[in-house]
Amino acid sequence: MSQQGPIVVVSDRASVPFTDAIGEARLFPVIETGWSEAVQAVRRVQPAAVIVADTQHNDEPLAALARQAEVSQPNAVLIVLDPASALPPNAIPLSYVEKYPARFAARLNAALRVRTLHATVLRRMQGANLSSPTSPLHWPSNDPLEDANVLLIGRGGAYPSLSVALGERMGIVGALSIEAAAKHLNARDLDGIVIAGGFTARVVDAFLTVLSEDSRFRNLPVILTADGLMQNYDLPNLEIATGTPLEITANAIPLIRQNAFETRLRRALTSLDAGGLIDPATGLLTQEAFSRDFAKAVEDALARGAGLSLARFALPHTARRAQLDAARILSRLMRRMDFATLRDDDSIIVAFAETNLQNVRMIARRLASILRQTVISEKKDSKLDPDVTVATVLPNDSAASVLQRLETTSQRAAS
Repeated sequence: MSQQGPIVVVSDRASVPFTDAIGEARLFPVIETGWSEAVQAVRRVQPAAVIVADTQHNDEPLAALARQAEVSQPNAVLIVLDPASALPPNAIPLSYVEKYPARFAARLNAALRVRTLHATVLRRMQGANLSSPTSPLHWPSNDPLEDANVLLIGRGGAYPSLSVALGERMGIVGALSIEAAAKHLNARDLDGIVIAGGFTARVVDAFLTVLSEDSRFRNLPVILTADGLMQNYDLPNLEIATGTPLEITANAIPLIRQNAFETRLRRALTSLDAGGLIDPATGLLTQEAFSRDFAKAVEDALARGAGLSLARFALPHTARRAQLDAARILSRLMRRMDFATLRDDDSIIVAFAETNLQNVRMIARRLASILRQTVISEKKDSKLDPDVTVATVLPNDSAASVLQRLETTSQRAAS
């Protein structure tokens, strides 16, 4: 495997049982240190990864170690083996190491892959002209966990309490059956799966096998709330978290946060590849890029006599998380020739090429239906219900006039 630096192992024990696994994974050099020198060692060595093998009575030193790992650029991977308590948000847990030793190298490789992606984004940002009016990247300042959505599957007694515990920290998509879970996996971007129980071991085994065989979900964090593994699945971020709902949530957060961070990095690379025309938060065009593209599209449509239509999905009084979720879903559903943007007035405008008014109404209804079924609004247990208006380019139109007509129609519909 490619490696960006040394591995620091933190433990006060004379011998660490997983050193053989490190050797088999060809990870080197390995630097061993005790807790008293751990923070200084990480600061001095600047390692690619830090492996914590002993957390008994070391909560405060672990928090200091986590802070030091996170200030590194790119961030150093921090993996805690068999954690004895709740972990810092950037400390990735790995439980039952001796029982399932093959998971160690897989978990570390997956985390190092994210670190490599982070290094790539930092390098690309240094070479980009970030001071230009069309800056290629506006890096989000919020915690990636604030943008995360997790799929909670279960129908046992732990489901309601886990739903509350997880919902206080991230977005939740609930599923009472494996079939419903499969639909959500195919319909939206998720940052983790938590299996709360209520299923037989055979059902869980079949579900995990399907996930491991699909490259789209292989690296997705999967949190089991009981140790019932039947085999070693090809799921590097499969974790077993037991205890109270708060303890399960605390140990699930680092893996979910890592996946949300990776998703953010991938959107950032897409934005950089597009020269700043793509908003990394939504996957849609920036407002400036949309205005330029739409003006050119109107000119081209009028010159060729082609169809060009707009749909406006108004999302008033909607939480920012739900707006971004809706924008990302639309970015996946649109055709290649269509383009859209999320505006400051809490609406999404989509331009449909080669489309007349009748067709755009049909398409807009379908897209609105999908948003209603998949995006949760800020009101408890309420689905998003966007107000949809449409307009089409007429022979005497300009870009400004058709947008104004769309706004006027939207205001009449709202009143």
